[in-house]
Parts: sequence; C-alpha cells; structure tokens
Amino acid sequence: MSKEQLMAKKIASKIGGVGNASKIYNCMTRVRIDLLDSDKVEVDSLKSIEGVMGVVEDGNNLQVIVGPGASNKVAAELNALAGVQHTEQINENLDPNLTNGQADVKQKAASNKAAFKQQQKDNQFKRFTRVIASIFVPLIPAFVGAGIIGGIASILNNLIVAGEISEANWGQILTVLNILKNGLFAYLNIYVGINAAKVFGATEGLGGVVAGVIYLNGMSAEAPLMNIFSGQPLSPGQGGMIGVILAVYLLSIMEKQLRKVIPNSLDIILTTSLSLLATGLITIFLIMPLAGVVSSSLVGSINWVLEVGGAFAGFVLGATFLPLVMFGLHQVLTPVHVEMISSSGATYLLPILAMAGAGQVGAALALWLKARKNKQLTSMIKGALPVGILGIGEPLIYAVTLPLGRPFITACLGGGVGGAVIGALGNIGATAIGPSGVTLIPLITEGHRMGYIYGLLAAYAGGFILTYLFGVPHEATLPTEIHGSSSNLDVNEMLNNL
Repeated sequence: MSKEQLMAKKIASKIGGVGNASKIYNCMTRVRIDLLDSDKVEVDSLKSIEGVMGVVEDGNNLQVIVGPGASNKVAAELNALAGVQHTEQINENLDPNLTNGQADVKQKAASNKAAFKQQQKDNQFKRFTRVIASIFVPLIPAFVGAGIIGGIASILNNLIVAGEISEANWGQILTVLNILKNGLFAYLNIYVGINAAKVFGATEGLGGVVAGVIYLNGMSAEAPLMNIFSGQPLSPGQGGMIGVILAVYLLSIMEKQLRKVIPNSLDIILTTSLSLLATGLITIFLIMPLAGVVSSSLVGSINWVLEVGGAFAGFVLGATFLPLVMFGLHQVLTPVHVEMISSSGATYLLPILAMAGAGQVGAALALWLKARKNKQLTSMIKGALPVGILGIGEPLIYAVTLPLGRPFITACLGGGVGGAVIGALGNIGATAIGPSGVTLIPLITEGHRMGYIYGLLAAYAGGFILTYLFGVPHEATLPTEIHGSSSNLDVNEMLNNL
C-alpha cells in the first residue's frame, strides 16, 4: 500500500467515511472535501495523521493541507475509495511556502497557524454571507441578461410616461421586453428558493414551492389571510428573499428530521407532504406576519424622517433602503409614493431611495479597481455593473457586496451621501413610480433633473471613496483566476479566503 493510499484511508476514517463527502477534489497543496455533515469530522485526529500539515474548516468545505504533488494523489485515492474517477483539480497554490520536499516543523507550524486563523475568522456573519453568495452567484447570468432587457424597458416606459415618445409606436416593443424581463424578476423568489434548497440540502422542487408561497397565490382579495399580530390582511411578498431563504432553511431541517423516522416506502408521500405543510404554515402565519409588523412599524419612522427633512432625512433614507428591500419591507413605501403623487403630483421620496442603488455602483467600481487581481470577483462585477447603473441592483447586492460584508455597509453609506444631496437640494420628485438609477431621469420633475444627476454622482462617489478606503477586505484583493466560464464560477473557490 502506497503512502498516499494509507493517508487517504486514514483521512476517510476521520471524516465519517467517504460516504460523508459529496465531492472530493484538490488544488496544488490541499485536498478539498465538500461534506454532507461537518459534525462527523474529527479535526484533531485529522491533524495528527502523518503527512497532514494543517486542516482548514470552511463551512461544509474541508481543506486538508498535504503539500504539492501529494494533494492530487491523495484526492485520487479518496475518490477511488468512493468508487468515482478523480478528474477535478484547481490550479491554485494557497500555500506558496510549501515545496515538493518534506515540510519541516516550521512549515507545519505556519500551516497550522494559518488554519487556526481561518477557523477564527469563520463567524456566523461570514457563514451567512457565504450562503447568500452560494444562492445568488448561479443567477448572475440570468440577472445580467434579464437586467439589461429590463433596463431598456424601464427607459422606454419612463419616456412614454413622461410623454417624450409615443405609446402607439413603442407600446408593443415595451410589452415584449417586459415579458422577457419578468421571466426572471416576476418569479425571482422561486429561483432563489430552488437554489437555497440546493445549498441547504433540501428537495429543490419543494424549495421552489415554499418560495412561491410568499406570492399568496390562491388568496382572494375579498377573503384575505390576516396577520396574526396586527389583524391586517397579509400582503404578497412580505418577508422578501431573506424570508424565502429562512423558509427553505426550515424546510431542509424538516425534511432531514422526518426522514429519520419515516420508512423509505412512505418517504416520497409523507416526507414531502408533511415538510411542505409545516414549512408553508410557518411561512404564511409567522415569517410573513413578522415582516408585516416590521413594515407597519416603519411607517411612523419614515414619516418622522420626512418631517425632519433636508440632508439628514436624505442620508437616513438613502442609507437604510437596501436592507429594507432585502427583507421585503420596502412595499410599505408604495402607498407613500402613491399618496405623494396624488396630492402634489410627484413623489419626493423615490429619488432619495434611488441613491441606494447608486451607492452599490460606486462600491463595485472601488472593488473592481482595488481587487483587480481577483479575476473571479472582477468578472462578476463587470457583468453586474451595467444592470446596476440601469437601476437593477440585485446582482451587485447578492453576488458582490453582501457576500464580502464590509462593501455592503460602505455602499449603503454611499447611498446615504447621495440621499443627503437630494435632500439638501430639495423639491426633486418623480412623477411616477419606476426603477431607479439612470432610468429614473425621464420621470424627474422638470427643472430638477440635474439635481437628481448630482445626487447620483454623489452616491457613486460616496460608495466608491468609502469602499476604497474602508470597505475592501484584504482577502478580496488576493490574486485568483477564473476556472471555467464566468457563468459557472465556483462559489467556494471565490470565497475560500474570505
């Protein structure tokens, strides 16, 4: 038995067997194992195996440092134990100090120290952002394609509303573009639910169904379901995508627990039905109502901020809008917009809120410049920036700034800077509700469009400067290469140092 075969058998015994691995592959110095159950791993025992120089725990991804040359052979032997062919390798050296010779005591100590530091950095927030990235990165190509089409549709719609082009000439084109755009955005929660199920280990189809519950299809306006906390009717979409992710996470727990007690012969009938029923009830009568209560409580706060007015109000609203969107709480603002348009002919709130997306654009530009050696990150930024400029911010939020943590915060503050400029200038309104970004310009009230553009530029600059100075994690600047097409970026690879 070769040294690598012996090492592979010992590693397998300390990770709960090769049956606990969904995928085994390697980079230049590490054997990487995607685990089904990380609790089964005996980390200390792994580190004591001869030839193992360190262990890095990255959520359900385990990295066993064995050095160059050995990493490929050990991974191949582990795959052979699992009965599959070893084919996947990543040409990346995260341990440049390791050579093809035997690692000395100093090298081993350095590797173990690095592994310990990595483990210390892996907190709840980091795990949450990693999950967000895992769910949304696969949707980037769809975001880009549908986002560009949606941006063009928004420009046409706003020009029609503003009376600058004729609906008779452009109406059919606008309808076709909206149909294409809504293939993604009208059902985005369902796509998110399916991806979240894949990440959490739930049934993907059920993840889509649970996500679809948030639309409340089948509920009639004459007999709505009531919010158990406030007594008001539930509104479709309450809870937002964060609510969807939470619901699918609960679904995954339900399924796993039920499969422990339900016989295999009844699994497809009982497990799916009971887990869907339980999760659906929790979603409708707990997750959505809680989001509704928070939405309702925001009304008083928003009214107070608007009464205070000026730059302060603009900063607060511009900086806090994106977190509201993430939790689906922004819908409470729609009646405010409608009432403003009805009473004064324009909503003076929408241009301020539009600055939030502009802050994300500025932050993405800073990341692009400062992390330009990170080819995977910059590839995603290049795809997401055009739709972000057009006012569709999901790709930048969920695939770029939020997974990295700090850039999301500095981007929100950049939006606050733009909001402060809009608030300080005053009287900058939109004559109708429409997308943000540059596509909102045709709807801005006459004589105030340059003021809105000044706000956009301020938000771009604020997001850029704050992110460049304070919001770029060091790990995001490290060189990486793109493995495969940009539409199939490896999320774990992109975030393995974060």
